[in-house]
Amino acid sequence: MLAGMARSRPIVRLRDLAVGHQGDFFALLAEKTRGRTRDSKAYYLCRFRDAGRVVSYMAWADGPWFEACEHDWEAGRFYKLRATFVEHERYGPQLDEIVNIRPVADADAADGFDPADFVEHARRPAAEMFAELRTILETHLADEPLRRLTLALLDDHAGPFQRLPATRDRYYPFAGGLLEHTLSVVRGCLDLGTRYRAYYVELRPPLNLDLLLAAAALHEIGRVLEFDDEAPLPGFTIPGRLVGHLVLGRDLVREKARALGDVNPELVALLEHVLLSHLTLPEWGSPRLPLIPEVVVLHHVDDLDAKLEMYARCLTRDTSAGPFTERDPALGRQLLKGRGV
Repeated sequence: MLAGMARSRPIVRLRDLAVGHQGDFFALLAEKTRGRTRDSKAYYLCRFRDAGRVVSYMAWADGPWFEACEHDWEAGRFYKLRATFVEHERYGPQLDEIVNIRPVADADAADGFDPADFVEHARRPAAEMFAELRTILETHLADEPLRRLTLALLDDHAGPFQRLPATRDRYYPFAGGLLEHTLSVVRGCLDLGTRYRAYYVELRPPLNLDLLLAAAALHEIGRVLEFDDEAPLPGFTIPGRLVGHLVLGRDLVREKARALGDVNPELVALLEHVLLSHLTLPEWGSPRLPLIPEVVVLHHVDDLDAKLEMYARCLTRDTSAGPFTERDPALGRQLLKGRGV
């Protein structure tokens, strides 16, 4: 580990580095995972980030930084690096070469280092969004026991629910993203649920708007147990890796319903089904296929909201030249940004 940077250069932001360019920048080591290839070659997969970009670096056993990575680099710590940024067609943003790396020091504040620059936040204050979410549920979720169940779960986990990302690296991957995404999905389900309930008058019983709103509010409540809620970038808990947020969320609903004791058992069973099946496909993580229409509404609102956020983030943050963005690793494609209309 080098104690300093030879021939200091102007500091750039990681998210501003152009493809193929080398620069000095600050970054958070968000993840360090040891692994082995099929032929038993050891490596560490490292992910460095700031508030606008996440890049990977492979520290191979026969490379120059393996020993330092193994013994000195710590996930959750800030570093100053001199490295080259590249965009791999398959693996996305990468550090192709690290020339120097050292932990951030107090003196780096003079060069503009600020820990807040490495944590992206939701578009609106969390307290404001949480209050709006509660108001929508209090106003439109008519079944009183189900409303109490939904609000109690949100209130029980209000802290992490307002701080956590929706995902670590796909949609809404920033502090407050879980709440921002949930609020958007609840709004969409209220609009579409109201419309389709009035349209499909032949359905008996009609589309259950209460069930849909409760499921929309709680469809990712399991994230509060899946993630460890440690700033600046949450990691996965052991239950999160073993079980995942769908089952963890179902368990939270089941336990709270038993504790309250007054929620219609059929509603609880249907709510559990929506939470477990709303991803719709086993390859997306859903253990059951959807069997009621409320799942269809939630699935498409949830998927639309996630996809649009991913598109918007890619289009507004890409700095490459030309009419198309760099290939987005989450979307698996380049997007057209050179539009006049």
